[in-house]
Amino acid sequence: MNTSIKKIEDMSLNAWPSHKMELYDGWILRFSYFYTHRTNSVEQFGTSTLSWREKVSFCENEYSRLGSPAIFKISPLVSPDFDYVLENRGYEIQHTTDVMVTDLSSTADLSYPYSQVNFTDDIPDVWIESLFDLKGTANPIHRAVVPSMYHSIVKDTICASIWDNGKIIATGLGILDRDYIGIYAIHVKEEFRHRGYARQICTGLLAEGQQRGAKNAYLQVVKDNDPARALYTSLGFQYIYTYWFRVQPVTSK
Repeated sequence: MNTSIKKIEDMSLNAWPSHKMELYDGWILRFSYFYTHRTNSVEQFGTSTLSWREKVSFCENEYSRLGSPAIFKISPLVSPDFDYVLENRGYEIQHTTDVMVTDLSSTADLSYPYSQVNFTDDIPDVWIESLFDLKGTANPIHRAVVPSMYHSIVKDTICASIWDNGKIIATGLGILDRDYIGIYAIHVKEEFRHRGYARQICTGLLAEGQQRGAKNAYLQVVKDNDPARALYTSLGFQYIYTYWFRVQPVTSK
């Protein structure tokens, strides 16, 4: 199980670069002006030689210097004792997320029609700007910095969109890595929801990924997002593990 989790954790790092990154004794510190927890947190990927106390203090100082609380991603690959250390320092749990996977050859339901979905190999700026609008991203720093993060993805991508009246009303992004396709950025404009557009995009990305050699797929869904979970389960995805973020309290020094 840990081998599969490690593979997916590595692929998710490849899938979503941060604006700035720093390596520190088997940890990677990711900075993105607090755009998302995943791109603005510490992940453990290698062997540590220094004490946790020393390393946590170092990370807190680095994030403070960049105007952000320290955030640590806690997955099954991280020692429960480390999570307990952060809890004792007052760190709160935020953004608990489930990871789901499916075998494209046997479990994924790819029969749903997706003729309304447009696909491109690159990630055009109009797609990114439309994603900002769908998510309600108004922060000018995020709107200036995040496009470069999408353009920095080194893996092959499949960019999906549905248009209405000359505007993008639904988005999705597939990222190919080894024998997997990762499914990201599934968003539908509010007034166009409950019309099957998210299912069209997910099915289309899975089918396109399979045609390009993917044998499996993974995705991440926030714990309390029941509609998304129901959709992904109906497509054949099954739960594999949970991760969360420990966030430094604002008053912590």
